[in-house]
Amino acid sequence: MHIPQPYLLFLGDVTDPLSAKTAKGILQWRPQLCTGQLRLSKETVSLGIPDLSLTEAKELGAKTLVVGTANAGGFIPQTWLATLQKAIELGFNIASGMHQRLISFPALTKAANAHGNQLYDVRHYDLPLKVGTGKPRKGKRLLTVGTDCSVGKMYTSLALEKEMNRQGIHSQFCATGQTGILVSGTGISVDAVVADFISGAAEAISPDFTDHDWDVIEGQGSLLNPSFAGVSLGLLHGSQPDALVLCHEIGRAHIRHLPHMEVPSIRVTLEANQIAARLTNPKATVIGICLNTSSIGEKDALVLCQQWEQQYRLPVTDPVRFGVSTIVDKLHSI
Repeated sequence: MHIPQPYLLFLGDVTDPLSAKTAKGILQWRPQLCTGQLRLSKETVSLGIPDLSLTEAKELGAKTLVVGTANAGGFIPQTWLATLQKAIELGFNIASGMHQRLISFPALTKAANAHGNQLYDVRHYDLPLKVGTGKPRKGKRLLTVGTDCSVGKMYTSLALEKEMNRQGIHSQFCATGQTGILVSGTGISVDAVVADFISGAAEAISPDFTDHDWDVIEGQGSLLNPSFAGVSLGLLHGSQPDALVLCHEIGRAHIRHLPHMEVPSIRVTLEANQIAARLTNPKATVIGICLNTSSIGEKDALVLCQQWEQQYRLPVTDPVRFGVSTIVDKLHSI
């Protein structure tokens, strides 16, 4: 999946700022790709970038209208269809991370075919994939892993990519989820891949390369989550990571949505991920821990990171509060 850029970020008529997290993520990590925003009402949440009409955005070079919001159920409201239809007629591609597919609307599909545009349902993946082989390939790879779902793996991956490039380590972000795909413009949403092909999808996302230094592969799920361990294991095997970075949220009481399941310990999680990764890369090693410390104050967070560094003998940081330079420093010796 390769989505033409730059983007016009479509916010529809949502009024809950949390519903615009996809658009916010794109703007935060790839501001140069965001021509502007399109809102259907003045009450719609704003990203603080120029409001543009479809015509204005097209004149400024926007190529894809990105549905930058999420809602309960992941459906596309009927009230948005006229705007999406008009966008296609003006020459826009449409990209959406919703569960409901753009191609499920015959009028949109017909218009896209008539005007030679593409509809990108980034949460879905229908193209053929091969099973993973574990065969070594050129290039170095870093994979983010976690103690649970939604602990900051995408944010950490993008923060690492940015800092690596700042330090002169040429790196590329490899997306495995819908928001990551919209940020990068390419990738495979691995939660839409049949289990047998997850490791193969990871191999396809990060094939042989010699034109840059590192691929930073966005992790998914958690190896010790009873619901989503499968996708994590497939990524560990298919990514063949040279380096692993563990992500964890401070204060999480239990596995997300599973109050009967405790969050696994840091040490057990470190060991489990390193062992699993070494099936396809015997040299795989954990190089750092990234924490979401938003539940505690910044001073306490700094003390905690310092304590954990002593305990686990690894760089420990909160990428939002303190950056990831101490972890990236470790890559120079790999």
